[in-house]
Amino acid sequence: MTETDARTRLKAALERSGAVSSDFDLNPGVTLPPGRKLRAAGVLIALREQEGETQVILTKRSSALKHHPGQIAFPGGKVDADDRDAIAAALREAEEEIGLPRDIVEVMGALPTHETVTGFRVTPVLGWIRQEFDLRPEAGEVDEAFCVPLSHVTDLAQFSIQSRRWRGQRRHYYTVPWGPYYIWGATARMLRALAERVTA
Repeated sequence: MTETDARTRLKAALERSGAVSSDFDLNPGVTLPPGRKLRAAGVLIALREQEGETQVILTKRSSALKHHPGQIAFPGGKVDADDRDAIAAALREAEEEIGLPRDIVEVMGALPTHETVTGFRVTPVLGWIRQEFDLRPEAGEVDEAFCVPLSHVTDLAQFSIQSRRWRGQRRHYYTVPWGPYYIWGATARMLRALAERVTA
């Protein structure tokens, strides 16, 4: 997918209406407590043109982390008191986690929020990287940063539904593997939401 094609399709996708998503979408039997308080967070779906195609930057979380060690994720994290909003948080975290200067990112827009099992309301922010930069994973949080073709993660045929036991119950979730990387859970669900909009 060339930059022109990608920008056109992404712009159209962002203009389409859509519902919020959650880690519970494939598990309708789960009853969420009313009045639950969710913490705000932002993640960056960082896009760049490389080797003739549009790619998305993902990270492999450090195996030493307490929460979600070794999982594939977007750069991002919770909204801090100093952050203006979830977009600012996503840009700050991307700079900290992969060395992406926030001033070279063109924010295209955001998808509807996603609720995680860990109690976050995540805003997925689409950002186009306007120039080359040195991809530098932050050793304390990120074991690896890598790129996946946008065409792969916006192809609905690449997604599958799998399941595992979680807290004594069978939990279903989306996956969209790429090579040796097992992309699943919240990251795959947000990518699925993007893919549904791109292909609508």
